[in-house]
Amino acid sequence: MKRLIYALALMAGTFLSVQGQNKNAFAVQTKTHAGTIEGQYDTKSGIQTYFGVPFAEPPVGELRWKAPQPLKPWSGIKETKAFGPRPMQKLVYGDMNSRSNGVSEDCLYLNVWTPASRNTKDLPVLVYFYGGGNVAGDGSEPRYDGEAMAKKGMVVVTTNYRLNIFGYFAHPELSAESSYKASGNYGYLDQVAALKWVQQNIAQFGGDPKKVTIAGESAGSISVSYQMASPLAKGLIAGAIGESGAGIYPTLPPVALADAEKIGTDFASKAKATSLKALRALSSRDLYELQNELNLSRFPVVLDGYFLPKSLPEIFTAKQQAQVPLLLGWNSAEIPAGAFLMGKTPTPENFRELVKKAFPESYEQALALYPHANEEQVALSATALGSDRFIAYSTWKWFDLHRKNSQQPVYRYLYSKLRPALVDQNLTAGLAGGTLKKEGNTPAAPKALGAPHACEIEYCMGNLHLIKEYAWTPDDYKVSETMSSYFANFIKTGNPNGENLPQWDAATPDDANPPVMVIDTQSKTERASDEGRYLFLDTFYQK
Repeated sequence: MKRLIYALALMAGTFLSVQGQNKNAFAVQTKTHAGTIEGQYDTKSGIQTYFGVPFAEPPVGELRWKAPQPLKPWSGIKETKAFGPRPMQKLVYGDMNSRSNGVSEDCLYLNVWTPASRNTKDLPVLVYFYGGGNVAGDGSEPRYDGEAMAKKGMVVVTTNYRLNIFGYFAHPELSAESSYKASGNYGYLDQVAALKWVQQNIAQFGGDPKKVTIAGESAGSISVSYQMASPLAKGLIAGAIGESGAGIYPTLPPVALADAEKIGTDFASKAKATSLKALRALSSRDLYELQNELNLSRFPVVLDGYFLPKSLPEIFTAKQQAQVPLLLGWNSAEIPAGAFLMGKTPTPENFRELVKKAFPESYEQALALYPHANEEQVALSATALGSDRFIAYSTWKWFDLHRKNSQQPVYRYLYSKLRPALVDQNLTAGLAGGTLKKEGNTPAAPKALGAPHACEIEYCMGNLHLIKEYAWTPDDYKVSETMSSYFANFIKTGNPNGENLPQWDAATPDDANPPVMVIDTQSKTERASDEGRYLFLDTFYQK
């Protein structure tokens, strides 16, 4: 009887495995520098996919908290038809619908979509870094899926990188053992390793290693800004796209190595780990639970003198960044008004009081820049100010630094398309992107005053059809086609403009009101009307 049950279980497993396979695909093999991999060729879409491709040795055991190590070659054929495990993380954001194979420290895998035929070569390449605050996310999420962009004539790569304590932990003993005498920033070093893998191997997928554009949103956009600045990524990229975020104060700025090491030693002390050996002996579960118990939400980016020798403003001002075309922007309502109002009603009096606390020596200037005559104005200005302080200012500063310290074109956008209704009325929009399940006491979401953080990803990547939470309309698909076409053109040529698209002008170094492409149902270029806000914040933050 046991044998019968076992046989039936095997049959059921085989059936489920077959059901999970792509019925329109056949196996294809490609040689990489480390060995042969086998992916799938979808005869319906014409796209070949290779999922869960290793690009470095697993960062486990003695390789925990070390720079990614080169892959050891393998013999035979490695099957790459399923997404590899995502980096260690807890579920932080409700819209992160991972398709990966579990959660593991063994997470250094990337994914490739290519439209190449057997004779194709020199296609442009997009490498996309996911968002998630350096604490969550992975390259398998449907919104980052590469098929739609591959159909526009490019090779698309999404890559994992280590997160939170596994990706950004610094410690004096780690610094002492490393060849460059620093620690931390392992997640960014993983991204460099992925870019080097692309340089070595992308021609095998029809791509051109000289035409690699990096892109990302939120923490992924911050990654792009850091990679542009890092000497380790020099020569690995030909273009850059940033969606909401740069590693510039107050948005994930770097800290001194000594400060990061102090955070690490404090953690080790609380973990009762008296040595690096003891720290590495802790299980994945121990580290995961300890970080959560100690409520350590984030380990900082480090001025390590290796990946990041100086702050971004210092590097860009010295014109030491990658001199490549840049397309970047942010959303019209990155964070709701309530994030600045902190539960207070949107009255002019409350707004003035909060602005005085935020800018005690320059509040009058701030109040002049953010109108607040009535509750309607307060709601708009609290949204604008909260969004500026959260992530828009840092993105603006990146824009301003590159246009003034580069001969390369810089294109700026403001994404403004309001999201449609949620399909499931038991859900509500999250504070900074994502969705949450409504509880009995969940207050009604305020009226949308613009496009929230992270909402543009599925539009620019052409993936509305893969996101099931929202009731997409023809207008949404129209905006998606416009935005993804701009991105595709930029990836191919360094210029977003193309046939049947509104003209998008590059910014010039000395333009006081630079052109901004407002991406909406009717997209159009306008002159910036908010430079005063960012110049004010620039003075305040750069003191």
